[in-house]
Order: sequence, then C-alpha cells, then structure tokens
Amino acid sequence: MIGLMPRLRRWGCQSALLLAAGMANVIDAPAAFAQQAETQEHPLIAAIALAEQSYRTLQQVNDYEATLIKQEVVNGRMLTQRIQLRLKEAPFSVYLRYEEPNPGREILFVKGQNNDQLLAHEATGLSSLVGTVPLPIDSAQVLAENRHVVTDLGMRRMLEMVITQWQLETKFGEIDVKYYPQAKMGNADCEVIESIHPRPRKQFLYHMTRLFIEKQSRLPIRIENYSWPAQAGQPAQLQEEYTYVNVKTNVGLTAADFDQRNSKYSFQ
Repeated sequence: MIGLMPRLRRWGCQSALLLAAGMANVIDAPAAFAQQAETQEHPLIAAIALAEQSYRTLQQVNDYEATLIKQEVVNGRMLTQRIQLRLKEAPFSVYLRYEEPNPGREILFVKGQNNDQLLAHEATGLSSLVGTVPLPIDSAQVLAENRHVVTDLGMRRMLEMVITQWQLETKFGEIDVKYYPQAKMGNADCEVIESIHPRPRKQFLYHMTRLFIEKQSRLPIRIENYSWPAQAGQPAQLQEEYTYVNVKTNVGLTAADFDQRNSKYSFQ
C-alpha cells in the first residue's frame, strides 16, 4: 500500500498549484519537489530528476539476480507470471526460469548470439519433448504472453522507458504529479512517484504511471502503468506491472550463467 499524505503538484495551462497540508509537508520532501512550490516548472522535472538519480545508481550495477513478478494485459487477458531472473548488462544477457505458470520453463537470451533469437525450453507437456526452440524475440508465439520483447526486461530498461515517457510529457499540461516519501512495498521502504493524466490524449501513453524507488538501494523495484477508467467513477485499469524482489546486485555472473550447455539448466 502507498503511504498517506502525498506531496502533490498540479500543472495547468497557465499556472502551478501546490496542494499540500501546510508547509511542513513540503519541507521534508526532496528539494526538487519543494522548490517547485515557488516556480512555474513542470512538475515532471522533479520526477525525472529522482528517476535519473536512480538510473545513475543502476550504472554501477553490472549484473543481478531477482524474482520478477509480472502482471500484463496481453490480447485482452491479464497474465500474471513469477520468474527467477538472472541478468547481465554487457553483453545484455537474460536467463529466466518460470515458477508460475509453466513451472520449469526456461528462457535464455544473449545479445549477439543465436542470431539474436531467444532459446525456450518447456519443462512439462508435449512441448517439453521438442527440446530447445529458438524464437525471434518479437515472434507471435512470444508476444502471445508478453507485452514487451525480452530486450525490454530489467530495471535499467524499465527506468529508461519511464524517463523517456516523462520527458516527452513535459511538453504538455494536464498532469498531476504526486510524491509518496513514506511508501512500502512489502517490507521495503520506498519513495513513489505517481503521474496522472485526467483525460485521454493521443500524446499520453497511460492514465497513470507509478515508479517505486527503494530508499536504501535507490533501485527502481516496481513500475505500474494504468489505462483510463472505462467509465467515470470507475478505477483505472492496470495494463502492466513489473516488480523486482529479492534483488542481489553484482553477484559476478559470467558467460557460463547464460550458456545453454550449463549443467544446471535443461536446454538440450
């Protein structure tokens, strides 16, 4: 649950309005958010500054292991997946082992290898008899269960997409930006930035975006994107949510961790 008493900024066509319960609620917010109380600066500027701070932290992360929990609307269906992830930034390498659904499914991708295709292996059912199958990352079979291609996986790419989205949106008004400095995600203390567009416009990808930054590590551990409510008064519709838990950074992953011949894996 997101904590109470957000720091809220509304950007209109002509002026900015601070909506907070007294100056005390501004002082303990990050300086960039507090400074906007006295300026006409677009409220996303401060949000981008915090996101870029997190991105600089990620520049020091060469590899990591984590549990990735995905919720995505794909072809009109909400799909939930829990996956054990290994990721190395250079060369970009990903190993996925599914816990649910499709327990035991393995996916391997290394940029520049296997004709830039991913390798897939099912653990159960008739598909398991086929062995390892190479697939284009944007094949219909892959995109039947994923909103994004495999090269969009990971905290760094996730954050790049949010920053790019917010940078484009600084050209427009009609946006509320809220800051939750005392949020929680499970046991993790987080800061949450929430951007909301009240009305659908062609220049806005989502009605609402939330970015969760873990306070201690400064890592971006969750992104949520929502579409506009189907009708007035109804809740926003979750389109995608990516959560990284049990993150262990710079664990020293090597090429062997992304080799289909690794004896710990089931690729054939």
